Amino acid sequence: MGLLSKLLGATNKKVTPDHEVEVHFAYGSTNYQHLFALEDLIRTAIVDAAVGQYDGHIIAVDGSDAKYCMYGPDAEALFRVIQPLLEQSSFMRGAKVTLWYGPHRWRTAKRVIHLPS
Repeated sequence: MGLLSKLLGATNKKVTPDHEVEVHFAYGSTNYQHLFALEDLIRTAIVDAAVGQYDGHIIAVDGSDAKYCMYGPDAEALFRVIQPLLEQSSFMRGAKVTLWYGPHRWRTAKRVIHLPS
């Protein structure tokens, strides 16, 4: 570690984004304008809060349902940042949010939250 790093308290410790948050929702349209707009808001909120990274979306060809995926060191922190955005979006009513507390595997601890319909 260099002198400047020691003075400023910087470390070479890398934070691994072990936790995952998935938001699965019914979309119901092939007009993806609103899906992309919310995606941009989520990405910006995550970056601004420095809680992880937005990975992308998966959407059915017919637009019936979709999923947003994001990663970071703390699934709860990610959810706290995106929750207000999800609650303001009409197509997020009844969405299922899964917080994975570690690498997404069979026995990984998780919490499932159903947003109000």
